[in-house]
Amino acid sequence: MRIALIHSKQDVAGVNIRHHLESLLAAGERWPLAENHTLAFHEVDGRLIYQDRIDEEIDSDLIIFISRHSSAQPMPALTVHVTGNYDTADLGGEPGALAPAAPAWMHTILRNLASRAPEGYRVSYEVTHHGPTALSTPSLFVEIGSTAAEWGDPAAGRAVAASILSAAPEETINLIGFGGTHYAVRQTEIALSSRGAFSHIAPARQVRLLDPDLIRRMQEASCAVAAYIDRKSLPAEEFERIERMLNDAGILLLSESEILEAGNLEWTTYLRIRDLAEEIAPGSRIHIHNLSGSGTPVPVQLNQELVEEVIKINKDGFIDGIRELPVAHLSKGSIEVLPVFIGFENETSRLANDITTLCVKLLLICENTVIVGDHLVLQKVRFDPAKARRHGVPKGPLFGMLAGGRAIEINGRRITPDMVQTTSAKRIHIPGLERYT
Repeated sequence: MRIALIHSKQDVAGVNIRHHLESLLAAGERWPLAENHTLAFHEVDGRLIYQDRIDEEIDSDLIIFISRHSSAQPMPALTVHVTGNYDTADLGGEPGALAPAAPAWMHTILRNLASRAPEGYRVSYEVTHHGPTALSTPSLFVEIGSTAAEWGDPAAGRAVAASILSAAPEETINLIGFGGTHYAVRQTEIALSSRGAFSHIAPARQVRLLDPDLIRRMQEASCAVAAYIDRKSLPAEEFERIERMLNDAGILLLSESEILEAGNLEWTTYLRIRDLAEEIAPGSRIHIHNLSGSGTPVPVQLNQELVEEVIKINKDGFIDGIRELPVAHLSKGSIEVLPVFIGFENETSRLANDITTLCVKLLLICENTVIVGDHLVLQKVRFDPAKARRHGVPKGPLFGMLAGGRAIEINGRRITPDMVQTTSAKRIHIPGLERYT
């Protein structure tokens, strides 16, 4: 790939970053960007935000603009973003125009910045907010902010240069974003902890400007497969309006937890898992655990009574246990774990065995569970109000004491909890139970 690194000669931050890029390259260290791509430096006279159609003069597959960032509330910052305008073109470009993005490149550079930023510098995406927009080549800005003190800071220049030279994009989940502030706090946190890669982001203050056509162009310019809304930053009616437009456009809306849970799954595999979950239990919620890569997802049916009982007795232990397995579980409404799981086709037998073993072991921890042949027998002991009344115990606080395991005295008689208990047994048939113990 041919990569153009462009700065303005009047931009202190751009000159700073270029100086450190050249110094690091001259030092002889092997950098992924230089090893895998052809680099070319370009200097322009004017401000970068006015460089519309510069890609017609430069033969490249990707443009990285290195620049300064200014803010009305200045603080040390390192930022990345793509260019465009949702409304007027007050800072270059054309009104309502969006430049093509490079989401995976933005994602890798953002993450590199987070690990290399000098102390005191904030690292974040910025929302889409300035030119140039008349570009056909994917591009991104990498900036130092927010005052002259930071623009010329050698530590910041070196951190940005090293972050660019270390860039090695991997497969990402390309997203468009809605809501939040100029510095896209939630979108930044998602990108730093997942494969979620944002490009065009519309902040809360500009969401009202969006219409179906602009959303479609956001998706196309971002090569986005899904969208994320920072819903807490928007009024309910604006959230619902954006949600409707995304649905009408056929753009998948993901929550933060869904983006994080997609983990290292290949995207088409993730979509097949979602489709299968909808077939199994329409309207259910997917919880993906240690599934990664690609594969053919299939349902894994477990003994319903077994799953229900372990969730009643030790839900947290069960969830902790399946987190280590290549599986997804489903929940729906008040049912926190459905008895049908999802795994890859070549692992179904092992998964059924591992989940059944986990359930059996967690139930056997309970002192009232025993094995009888191929049956797991769950003995349940409960306080029996009728027995208590027969022993002359009046309803009220004394009931609570007995139910809590404390003995009481009535008219000189000692009443113990076992005297007012009823024992029942539930038998769960598990063929070959000894294999799971």
